[in-house]
Amino acid sequence: MATVALLGTFDTKGDEYAWLQDRLIDAGVDVVAIDVGSFSSSTLADVHSDDVLRAAGVDPDDLRERRDRGEMMSAMGAGAAVVARRLFDEGRLHGLLAVAGSGGSSVAAPAMQALPIGVPKLLVSTMASGDVQPYVGEVDATLMYSVVDVAGINSVSEAVFGNAAAGIAGMARAYADRVPATDQKPLVGLTMFGVTTPAADEARERLTDLGYEVLVFHATGTGGRAMEKLVESGLLAGVCDLTTTELCDDLVGGVLSAGPSRLEIAGQLGLPQVVSVGALDMVNFGPRETVPPQFEDRNLFVHNPTVTLMRTTPSEMAELGRRIAGKLAAATGPTALFLPLRGVSAIDVDGAPFRDAAADEALFDALRAGLAGSDVSISELDVAINDAGFGAAAAEALHSYIKGAP
Repeated sequence: MATVALLGTFDTKGDEYAWLQDRLIDAGVDVVAIDVGSFSSSTLADVHSDDVLRAAGVDPDDLRERRDRGEMMSAMGAGAAVVARRLFDEGRLHGLLAVAGSGGSSVAAPAMQALPIGVPKLLVSTMASGDVQPYVGEVDATLMYSVVDVAGINSVSEAVFGNAAAGIAGMARAYADRVPATDQKPLVGLTMFGVTTPAADEARERLTDLGYEVLVFHATGTGGRAMEKLVESGLLAGVCDLTTTELCDDLVGGVLSAGPSRLEIAGQLGLPQVVSVGALDMVNFGPRETVPPQFEDRNLFVHNPTVTLMRTTPSEMAELGRRIAGKLAAATGPTALFLPLRGVSAIDVDGAPFRDAAADEALFDALRAGLAGSDVSISELDVAINDAGFGAAAAEALHSYIKGAP
């Protein structure tokens, strides 16, 4: 039978969670109740709040003596993530449901984000009508606005919470019943940007011909993080990371950063990866008037009314090369770097506004120096990234790695 983990603050919302537990059982699923209440020891819980805190590496008595709500919420979130993942790994979780205000939502979010993509996750929250990025992260979480606060069962909350219980029960049953197709094509991740689309399209077409299902991620910060979440979930056979532009925004302060750990998880897990330097010639900002004043004298290009691009300098390109080399040299799996010597984007070619051969060479030199003596294969092609053949060559290299991987 499918099992739903019911996560909440049973000290303040015990009646509501008891009602939800009954609805879930009525809907035909088992329930594992996880108590993340700061000061509760509810008999409703299968996993008590002390257990959650210990999973976070915290002594419950010491933490409660300090009565620091912020510290408590942080520890509960960390512990809830460990507990949820443990239950999933043990085959005892087929869906996760939480019903909460702002504090409970902040605790539920890490638990949802700890679960692989594809595992049903539903958060009914008073915060679901605003900025939900902190709760969703890079996972396929479903958020439902609670309409009323989580304070008793009334005619409105009964309808909303009842729908939530029925929804997660149905999703959990479908997930538990799902049998992986024996003929499913292996999945690979591919990154692209508007200015690397021809290369990505060529790589996608070649990988498709080679028998893969290709998932394309727009390198907008969330795109890179989403792909790496799939890597972490073990769903990808390899990565064709042609467009690493998010690292520029992390370095310089653009709006599309994927964070400093971008380009690390595949290497840590030993996943086959082919990496290139697509769109490292640019930092991304919003409309032209939003570009920070310290960059007014830089080479700026209005890509469209909502996106302004800034050319990276030789010193920034050299630093990007050093950072990428460090990440790739640390990889534990087969890794190749493909360098397009005549331009890293559609606007970094002869006659285009971002063409700067000296800046590109600073990038290439730093990559060569940083990877000298490593196991990373470097392929230097005397073409621009979007020229015919570049994307296909990267795709074929990834295919050879995947076929040769244990």
